[in-house]
Amino acid sequence: MKPETIPMTQAIRALKAAGAEFELKTYDFTPHGGTAQCAAELGVDHHATIKTIILEDETKKPFVCLMHGDREISTKGLARVRGVKTVQTCAPETADRHSGYHVGGTSPFGTRKRMKVYAEATIFDLPVIYINAGHRGICAAMNPAVIEAVLPDVQRVSVAI
Repeated sequence: MKPETIPMTQAIRALKAAGAEFELKTYDFTPHGGTAQCAAELGVDHHATIKTIILEDETKKPFVCLMHGDREISTKGLARVRGVKTVQTCAPETADRHSGYHVGGTSPFGTRKRMKVYAEATIFDLPVIYINAGHRGICAAMNPAVIEAVLPDVQRVSVAI
């Protein structure tokens, strides 16, 4: 369901506090619709929609990975980057607890726990991205440089498959 009003989320607060330029967009959220639904409803390229995934390594240490909506994360590649044996996506309840957001509305901005953020390097080649703003059915359109401006310790990686 499309939000009738846009709630003030921690992600929006973090973006505003950083002085970031962004425009909020709304779409009808459907469970399991993901970035494909967002792209279709907004009439944008699916590649420009960015998903925020909460993962953990074998020690259960959580972290964030940002990936194009039409791509998957190479967990083996990401494990190599992190210097760990394995990484896997968190269970939805665990991801919710770490991020402070519900799966389907997860944003890398304003997370409950401070986590390392890894972003697919090719995201920064796009002129505009559409990334979740902390609530299901709401995304922020922005220049990808905003990610590094708001999250200065983000690490660019090449882990798309």
